[in-house]
Amino acid sequence: MAKPMNNFKKGKDAMPQDDIDSAIIDLARVTRVMAGGKRMRFRATVAVGDHKGKIGVGVAKGADVSIAVNKATNVAKKNLIVVPLVNETIPHEVLVKFNAARILMKPAKHGTGVKAGGVVRMMCDLAGVNNIVSKILGTNNKVNNAKAVLKAFASLKKPFVSAQPRAEQREAAPAEAAGV
Repeated sequence: MAKPMNNFKKGKDAMPQDDIDSAIIDLARVTRVMAGGKRMRFRATVAVGDHKGKIGVGVAKGADVSIAVNKATNVAKKNLIVVPLVNETIPHEVLVKFNAARILMKPAKHGTGVKAGGVVRMMCDLAGVNNIVSKILGTNNKVNNAKAVLKAFASLKKPFVSAQPRAEQREAAPAEAAGV
């Protein structure tokens, strides 16, 4: 008698594969001076996102480039935040300061595209923000700019959407005030 086919996988493959993309923001060789000489390591800064409103940033060090990138990717996946999107843009303007980095982000009309430079452009693409205007005002440090963008996305407030249209709200408001 033939065994029935089992479609369930065990181990690491059991987890569903989500559509998370990653981008290396910064890769630097760092050295530490020890008694016997210099120790070389690599620091990787990686941003991950699903192009649907989730984004994360991770920074990690490793003895090899691939080890550092894998560690940073895992850190970024653990620290995902949700970006509130309204018509493929952010709901309101935001100015954020993180250390010396200052980032200004403004919502844009549909069809504008991503008018941003460097780290902000990469992170907006990963987050799924297709229409935005942004300016890096402070430092050129990619790590601080990435963390500032993440802080800006985290500080966005989701817009309040009422279930009633405005005309119905105006008609209901006087009736509630009269105690009916």
